[in-house]
Amino acid sequence: MTKLTKQIPVSSIILDEDIYPRKGIDHRRVGIFAENIRDGFAFDPIEVAPCPDKPGIYRLLDGAHRWSAYKSMGVEEVNAIIKDLEGNDPLLYAAAKAIGPKQLTEDEARDTARRAYSGNSRLSSADIGKAIGRARRTVDSYIADLRAATQMGLDIKIFRMNRLGIPQDRIAERLGMIQRTIHNHLEKMAALPKLLNADLSRGFTVAQVAEKHGWTESMVWSLALEGKNDTARFKELVWGLRTWDQWEWNDTVCFCVVTL
Repeated sequence: MTKLTKQIPVSSIILDEDIYPRKGIDHRRVGIFAENIRDGFAFDPIEVAPCPDKPGIYRLLDGAHRWSAYKSMGVEEVNAIIKDLEGNDPLLYAAAKAIGPKQLTEDEARDTARRAYSGNSRLSSADIGKAIGRARRTVDSYIADLRAATQMGLDIKIFRMNRLGIPQDRIAERLGMIQRTIHNHLEKMAALPKLLNADLSRGFTVAQVAEKHGWTESMVWSLALEGKNDTARFKELVWGLRTWDQWEWNDTVCFCVVTL
């Protein structure tokens, strides 16, 4: 990560709650910093990063209480380190800086872990735990439901593409994974349709099963029609045995019967 230290206007800095790990500003701390500023104390530079969608605006990475004190004292410019995070997660970077003076509370740690994982499901529990000052197992407990939902979503994506006949190498390329991972994944997914087939066998409609399990109706239909002959499939889909009653071609009407 690269950095540049310079004087920037206090008014050009914002507190972006999307990357702020704490639940709020501690106004008592702000008051202490304000008194120190009044007495002539000098503080380390605050850290900021350019705001992605607002040119000339910076969002705080570290120093929210110092920044608030500067604002309350009418300071117009502050010394700031402008960071280029080079793809690193700004929320986790801010969290790692925040736990220096004071550990995150349990609610703050849990919320930060969940927000970080929701923003990037490729983050490991160890990476998140290192940033928020928690053990990997603790982070696992924080994000267990999010990870399960993400895994199910990935399962459905891979299952859908596999059912469409897309080769494993192309599935891997589309999902940014290695082919061996896709192969291993598919081997473990044989049980995935069982719950849906069980509901279909109990008389639930395709629409009901799709809504219950979060699948598209076309995917459920692919299960419902699997192994059936054309006559049974037409019956399930409530189609007639003749796809066209009439086929008009060059003003000539032809009657055709579909042979099954």
